[in-house]
Amino acid sequence: MQANRLNLTGNKLIRAAAAAGLSALLLVAGCRQDMHNQPKLIPQRGSEMFADHRGARPQVLNTVARGQLREDSYFYTGVIQGANGYREEQNLMPFPVTMDVLKRGQERFNIYCTPCHSRVGNGLGEIVQRGYKPAANLHDQVRMAQPVSHYFYVMTHGYGAMPDYTAQLTPADRWAVAAYIRALQLSQAATMQDVPAGVQVKSLGEVAAERNLPAGYAQPWALPSATAAQAYPSDTTQGTPAMAPAGNPNPKIVIPPSKSAPGAAK
Repeated sequence: MQANRLNLTGNKLIRAAAAAGLSALLLVAGCRQDMHNQPKLIPQRGSEMFADHRGARPQVLNTVARGQLREDSYFYTGVIQGANGYREEQNLMPFPVTMDVLKRGQERFNIYCTPCHSRVGNGLGEIVQRGYKPAANLHDQVRMAQPVSHYFYVMTHGYGAMPDYTAQLTPADRWAVAAYIRALQLSQAATMQDVPAGVQVKSLGEVAAERNLPAGYAQPWALPSATAAQAYPSDTTQGTPAMAPAGNPNPKIVIPPSKSAPGAAK
């Protein structure tokens, strides 16, 4: 009986040893260097396979990264290549300006532009009143003479103390803000003749009364007085260089009828 038990124990040990040996054999067989030593191209190293001896191959001509085609260069840059080789700004929107576009532009303007330029665009925003470098008065003769794409270009690249806003505003939003700036400029010189026929115009006081608000709730938002304007006499300190106004001092937005807004904000 004792001998049988010893035989069974010995058999188990033999089987266990055989299994361990087989496992070790399989492990050793799996550690071959074929994959490690196979012919391959290593990044940033030379290669004898190609005539130029470069392992990294150049991109195919005219290759464009995904999402970076930007076929409509004016939409993304705000400038066109002029005949003289210089980039030229245009008084032209790359897509139709609808009320939704203007509302989007107003929303983005109120968020990102008013701290410096104020809600009415007079350059006397809250942080300017607290000591920040004076911002441009969007209603002066110089700004009124600038084409609408100028505002897009400045928002894209920044100017002077103003940083660029490419991280905050998509190209479509920058155009919407530019359109709203032009609408804001035109609104300050609007007359009753500019109101479409059949549209009723109400004073702020009348609107307040209709909504059961106090009579003094809605008051006109005045542009800066001559005294305030004299505090910032130099155009070169207001965000853009001094320049002589050219062309129509009150330009209108030119809208192509056939294009839609690429990537328009929702």
